[in-house]
Amino acid sequence: MSNVREQRLTRALLTCGAVAGPLFILAVVIQDYTRVGFDPRRQPLSMLSLGDLGWIQIANFVITGLLNIAFAVGLWRALRPGHGGTWGPLLIGAYGTGLVGAGVFRFEPAWGYPPGAPQGPPDAPGLSYILHGAAFGVGFVSLVAACSVFTRHFAVRGERGWALYCAATGVALPALYLLAGLLSDDGENSQPLSLLLRAIALLGWGWAAVLAVRVRGSHTPAGPGVGSGAVLTD
Repeated sequence: MSNVREQRLTRALLTCGAVAGPLFILAVVIQDYTRVGFDPRRQPLSMLSLGDLGWIQIANFVITGLLNIAFAVGLWRALRPGHGGTWGPLLIGAYGTGLVGAGVFRFEPAWGYPPGAPQGPPDAPGLSYILHGAAFGVGFVSLVAACSVFTRHFAVRGERGWALYCAATGVALPALYLLAGLLSDDGENSQPLSLLLRAIALLGWGWAAVLAVRVRGSHTPAGPGVGSGAVLTD
């Protein structure tokens, strides 16, 4: 029975990852179209952390970050000692930590939000803005690296479709980021920056959630006479 409880705990932790991505995206979409004075076509989603209702997006960053850290623990329990059982969870945990950091450290007023803010990039970026960017960088790079780890994980297992999905995501994420930088003219044109950063969140955060669903579906609690459900270990 203790083994069944352990597997149920692992599945619960993996469920945290399955919930995190959709929760983050849903919260952003709702705020995009209900926040007075906010224009998602030209104001990056991190700017939702500003203003009187900024606590909602701060909580969104922190809560979904913690959910992904819990997901990383579930991956550790489900995958070790197989391929990707060490670096996969560590990188997903770093991704979650980056999200928490992006919530703790806020963006700065810019591009007309909150009302009265400069119409261009922040005039004099402060420490919080710099640390917000650093936290995003940690999370983003960790997520891209995790795509590489799980590409190999699924390739070793002979699951070509999943390997291709992970590889394609790992290529598309940095491509979108570079494109956002090129089209935004170093932040002067915020529209492509805002839209492409949302595309990155949809693709990358969504990939992590789908991965959680995949691993959770393969980790079924074993009942009497049933073998272990941790079939993703090698």
